[in-house]
Amino acid sequence: MREQDLEAVVAIESASFAHPWTKRHFLDEIDSPCGWPTVAVLPDGAVAGYLCLQQVLDEAEILDVAVSGSLRGRGIGRLLAADALAAGRQRGASVLRLEVRLSNASAIALYRRMGFAEAGRRKRYYHDGEDALLMAYIYSEQAEECDAV
Repeated sequence: MREQDLEAVVAIESASFAHPWTKRHFLDEIDSPCGWPTVAVLPDGAVAGYLCLQQVLDEAEILDVAVSGSLRGRGIGRLLAADALAAGRQRGASVLRLEVRLSNASAIALYRRMGFAEAGRRKRYYHDGEDALLMAYIYSEQAEECDAV
């Protein structure tokens, strides 16, 4: 993710979430030494989606991810998640964590297919009172590549 991507990233974010991150938040992720924000781009260079990964020591976490509404269901989210898994492995993570709304069945199914397992819940985590499902992918030391890639 680069600063010139942020107009498209913020537009996707605003269309995807009731309480979206601001441009400043994404700039902070770009500038963070612990951050690994990335974008998926179409052949014409348009931003199709993004994912913000952060890693502290050996623990990585997906902080934010979204795909443009008109492009959902085409595997872009899976590619972004697979890239996050590979980045975590490359950077020495032992676990990759995330949280997702309990009502987001398609995302939960995707993460399960990729090897994430339920790791807990945060009651009334979101502004509207919905619970968050916590999920984790544990990297296998024997595997040379992520199962999802």
